[in-house]
Amino acid sequence: MALVSTRQMLLDAQAGGYAVPAFNIHNLETVRVVVETAAEMRSPVILAGTPGTISYAGAKYIVDIAEAASQLHDIPIALHLDHHESFESIKALIDLGVKSVMIDGSHHDFEENIRIVSEVVKYAHARDVTVEAELGRLGGQEDDLIVDEKDALYTNPAQAAEFIERTGIDSLAVAIGTAHGMYKSEPKLDFERLAEIREQTTAPLVLHGASGIDREDIRKTIELGVTKVNVATELKIAFSDKVKEHFIDNPEANDPRKYMEPGKEAMANLIREKIDICNSANRV
Repeated sequence: MALVSTRQMLLDAQAGGYAVPAFNIHNLETVRVVVETAAEMRSPVILAGTPGTISYAGAKYIVDIAEAASQLHDIPIALHLDHHESFESIKALIDLGVKSVMIDGSHHDFEENIRIVSEVVKYAHARDVTVEAELGRLGGQEDDLIVDEKDALYTNPAQAAEFIERTGIDSLAVAIGTAHGMYKSEPKLDFERLAEIREQTTAPLVLHGASGIDREDIRKTIELGVTKVNVATELKIAFSDKVKEHFIDNPEANDPRKYMEPGKEAMANLIREKIDICNSANRV
């Protein structure tokens, strides 16, 4: 099966009352863990690549690795650009074969956000590529993108409908109290705000910053209309902690084919847990 966009994935999730998990990937190992675990559980899955990942791994490498993974498994797999801010970089990656993108103009004011997003939508939709955008800002850190907590803004439900209509986006990332990275204190999600956003919009909704969120809270956001759940930091921690442990127990270790295995296993276990929370298993 070839790589797909997130359009039908999220519409199917919306109709079925579940969410599709989006896992941040960085290299061959992480792509394989995500895809092979999703295939094992028969779940659609989204491979999310930040600008930092694309820069680190190389755009052509990431696209080709994801394409190879999709050819090896008969589940819907999307390669999605996560928190990209430049039209030119998004254009280049669409031309390279990416079918799902997020343009993040949330650090601009409302009208400028609309202008930037609309430019991407026009280019993407002409090539059957889906577009996600964000209204409101999440605090915390996503790769090189850092938002101070005092600058984090919640999504305005009334503006959400206007934003979707004027930009033509396929999905909307909402700010309801989540943050990038791990939480310093227990997050308080604004479920009432999410319900209001859902009442005023029909586009699939996206939850960023799901690392460290209680499973029941994530499930409640899905009940209220979230169809895509992003997980990044937890995966990196699970992977790196086990690799560190391996080096502590085996200080002479030097073979990446061996010392990466504990990290991959830990990452796979966490992916299984997140797929279960999203209720996306056995959907394909």
